[in-house]
Amino acid sequence: MKESQIDNWIQKRNNRRKNINAEDLTTQILTGDIAALATGITLLESTTLSDKVIARKLVDLCLPHAGKSVRLGITGVPGVGKSTFIESFGLYLLSQGKKLAVLAIDPSSAKSGGSILGDKTRMNELSIAENVFIRPSPAGDSLGGVARKTREAILLCEAAGYDFIVIETVGVGQSETAVHSMVDFFLLLMLSGAGDELQGIKRGIMEMADALVITKADGENVRKANQARQEYQNALHLFPPNKNGWIPKVLTCSAYLNNSMDLIFKLIEKYELHTKENQSFHQRRQEQDKFWMHETLKELILSDFFENKTQQKAIQELEQKVTRGEMTSFDAAEKLYSDYKQKLK
Repeated sequence: MKESQIDNWIQKRNNRRKNINAEDLTTQILTGDIAALATGITLLESTTLSDKVIARKLVDLCLPHAGKSVRLGITGVPGVGKSTFIESFGLYLLSQGKKLAVLAIDPSSAKSGGSILGDKTRMNELSIAENVFIRPSPAGDSLGGVARKTREAILLCEAAGYDFIVIETVGVGQSETAVHSMVDFFLLLMLSGAGDELQGIKRGIMEMADALVITKADGENVRKANQARQEYQNALHLFPPNKNGWIPKVLTCSAYLNNSMDLIFKLIEKYELHTKENQSFHQRRQEQDKFWMHETLKELILSDFFENKTQQKAIQELEQKVTRGEMTSFDAAEKLYSDYKQKLK
């Protein structure tokens, strides 16, 4: 592409952005316009003040049309085959007449800020299928921020008519907890044949899971996968029962051979029926709404505290005192907070 062509493309894009308004964008999203949906999510991710204003109004307008999907969170260690599984499972969902949105949180470089954003290249067949929307988002250095934006993106996808929404986690750090707090069903993908099947598995993650699936159960690995399934099922019995009365199940699958996708789908349907009958499905969503209200409040308070120029100067001065040994870290923090409270009065 020539430089003049690039300049023209940038100019056209900027002109489109200038003419964006929340009402028109909402109308387009409600008709299932993928380009409008992508634009809406871009506005959610933007740090520009004018974009934030439009994004806030857009979410408010889409909110009455949201909430009718099944939200599925998928996590697992790197190499477990999350993208391969999502493609295989996604194609099965399409065969059942479902509209699928995949929101994938990609790892970002802590040094450069760059992101792989390669999920579409790993889901070749699914990415070109009809009734599918795939959107990778860089995690950046603020997991809470990207989680909030992903949660808002879910609302836009639901307004656009997607009835099955998959959230793929980075699979490292605290991303599992963040994603668990915004989905209805949390699926943990596991590998077999890696020595002690329970070694290195965080108890907290297993307690969050509504189901475990042992991947790559094909060829010579079938026996190991079945053995791992039994070991994990036994381990789950040691955990305290879930408040919703659901007993997590363990299945095996081969995304490469498209095996057991129907069983996983039926299990999710069974979970949905079970939790809707005892009202825990909607209770969980209500608890998540309250959780994200508090998380957003914390984020706003921290942002206000650290972005205040007077506060920044005070922080720098006390940092120097701490590094010179003139004040403890705790005393400095308490002074900063005390002064901040005085300014609010």
